[in-house]
Amino acid sequence: MTTGTGDPLLRRLPAVERLLQDEAAVALVGRFGRPLVVEALRHSVDSLRAALVAGRALPDSGENGLHRLALAGAAEWLEALSKPTLRPLINATGVIIHTNLGRAPLSAAAREAIGQVAAGYSALEYDLPAGERGSRSIHAAGLLTRLTGAEAALVVNNNSSAVLLMLTALCQGREVIISRGQLVEIGGGFRVPDVMAQSGARLVEVGTTNRTHLRDYATAITADTAAIFVAHHSNFKMIGFTSEPPLAHLAALARENGLMLLYDQGSGALLDTTPYGLDPEPGVLQGLEAGADVVAFSGDKLLGGPQAGILVGRQELMAPIARHPLARALRADKLTLAALSVTLLAYLEDRAIVEIPVWRMIARNAEELADEAESWAATLREAGLDARTAPGESTVGGGSLPGATLPTTLVAIAHPAPHQLAAALRTRAKPPVVARVAGDLLLLDPRTVLPGEAGPLLDAVRYCFDTAFP
Repeated sequence: MTTGTGDPLLRRLPAVERLLQDEAAVALVGRFGRPLVVEALRHSVDSLRAALVAGRALPDSGENGLHRLALAGAAEWLEALSKPTLRPLINATGVIIHTNLGRAPLSAAAREAIGQVAAGYSALEYDLPAGERGSRSIHAAGLLTRLTGAEAALVVNNNSSAVLLMLTALCQGREVIISRGQLVEIGGGFRVPDVMAQSGARLVEVGTTNRTHLRDYATAITADTAAIFVAHHSNFKMIGFTSEPPLAHLAALARENGLMLLYDQGSGALLDTTPYGLDPEPGVLQGLEAGADVVAFSGDKLLGGPQAGILVGRQELMAPIARHPLARALRADKLTLAALSVTLLAYLEDRAIVEIPVWRMIARNAEELADEAESWAATLREAGLDARTAPGESTVGGGSLPGATLPTTLVAIAHPAPHQLAAALRTRAKPPVVARVAGDLLLLDPRTVLPGEAGPLLDAVRYCFDTAFP
């Protein structure tokens, strides 16, 4: 190994045109095209020049060494460029709706629907019987109204958009009353006050952080009030000395004063969560039954479908929402509508628990999880790892059921450098694996490992253990 410290090595840096004549470069051109290869070679030579000027050691600076290094660097740059940054991975964290890992995995039926629609043309905005232009809003609206009992429905690209559209179309320039304890911020900097300001509605805060009474809302009503807005505590929990009026009481107050009650339910829960040992989650249907005029919720949380924002409610209010120019800017695409439609159909046909991955994970049997964890641990012990099972907790996550946990059985791998092993799983494994670390243990939760992923997961752990820590 030599260190490049001066002009002689700098003068030996190869020219890009000369590098392009090398067989290795010719092969790269055949794969990636000449413009990209030229850029890669220039980048590689510039990197070598910077290393030499800085006096850094190079692994190969002998005769033709810089030539080889430049070609190798270009090939590495091109390989990195050609790999998609959005990659599938295995979620072994135990967080079911993991916001950073794409939230809800789609059902097999939803994936098939996307593939069918993506492969060719579709009747996205075409009325086949009439042979003329149609509307994309019909594809999920009928299923949503049937499932919820609402008069009308609209799908946009996410729930933040749904809330913004609802407030803009119905409340622009007027006052909207909200409890101070519901002025929440969720992931990515979505803040209810900021969204309300962007909509043109004027925020009127009532109550205190921990306690808001019906009389607080009643006192705040003026001739300029358009609506009462309720935001479900989907990503945090307040305990102790707290209270807020039930949704039904707010609905009655709104009706008495000729106001709208707008409800950001958020999680999209259409099923009862209590049979699975979870706290009750206020559902979409319960919000409508309580008297909310329009309800907004997500498609990719407890609903278990694609990212989408869904609005359901009274026809007279949904109509101006659908007509608003912002609705077009925020509309859902054909792939979202295809996946959402078959996801909703699973609920309608009472197949959600077995077909929708989020609910299948929530409903997993404790004995089944324990058996699977023990099988994994035994396999890893045979490979020389210090693996055992341990009781643990899974979480729902993703802005749903804050603080709620489900009992699980973890695979705990004792290791002197668990963070390094976790990093190796994320960067070396194919597919990458995301796990948890606690103390000197790497933890794997079988609850969030999807069918067919156990084998690749165990292979990844063994591979990273052997290669990163030989």
